[in-house]
Amino acid sequence: MAMYVLQNDELKVSVASAGAELKSALDQKTGREYLWNADPAYWNRTSPVLFPVVGSYKDKTSYYGGKAYSMGQHGFARDMEFTLESATDTEIWFVLRADESTYEKYPFDFELHCGYSLQGRSILVMWKVVNPTDGKIWFSIGAHPAFNCAMEGWKLRFDTDRDLTVGILSGGVLTEREKTLVLDNGEYPITPDLFDDDALILEHDQTHNVALIDPDGVKRVEVDFESHLVGIWSPVGKAAPFVCIEPWYGRADRADFNQKLEEREYGNVLEAGEAFEKSYLITLT
Repeated sequence: MAMYVLQNDELKVSVASAGAELKSALDQKTGREYLWNADPAYWNRTSPVLFPVVGSYKDKTSYYGGKAYSMGQHGFARDMEFTLESATDTEIWFVLRADESTYEKYPFDFELHCGYSLQGRSILVMWKVVNPTDGKIWFSIGAHPAFNCAMEGWKLRFDTDRDLTVGILSGGVLTEREKTLVLDNGEYPITPDLFDDDALILEHDQTHNVALIDPDGVKRVEVDFESHLVGIWSPVGKAAPFVCIEPWYGRADRADFNQKLEEREYGNVLEAGEAFEKSYLITLT
């Protein structure tokens, strides 16, 4: 694993070749660290890239072409070594390509390009999935950045005043249960029991901007995204000092899903030679 550094006058950012994972985001002037340090006592990751599945397959298994493919939660990309494609002081790109180890879990050839670009006090996170085959491929991709947050007195702020409908997971799959977050001027308090049902899953374009507000009312982190759904998570029962804001293009299967890979909800499909390009923006205030 190699570690690479991007910096400008505002931020110093570290990215690891292992998983193409964003590992640190430091304020150049104050020394404030915005990203979780991957302490395994709570969670041993910082900002993994979720590919080619977000969440879990039902029973950890999906079927394609009459064959079963088993894969753990959030896919394999986060545990693989990426190749450096290009790097400047303020932008870096990595690539991961299919190999014999991925064919055992996922039936398609692919190229996954992950990039990071510093723009003032913002980090633009970029993904490009390429289909190099002469047929279709299906996949999901998502983010999982963890931001330092002491929880007590902190709030989530959304770009809406409407109450939010949250999907409930059980055993890693989505159930029919839902709960409602009743917002106060677009805000909702962060408490340790907020995540007792695992991640908050917000579907159907309910929000496209989520911010973390500290006890003094200062917006510390803001995440802008175009995806139709977003997850918000902290480990169940740990009162962990971080919260993840996770734009997703895909999610866990429903409990009653038929397990056909090409029929997964929010799945993405690429025709031969096509590319899927998406991004989201982290702003640190």
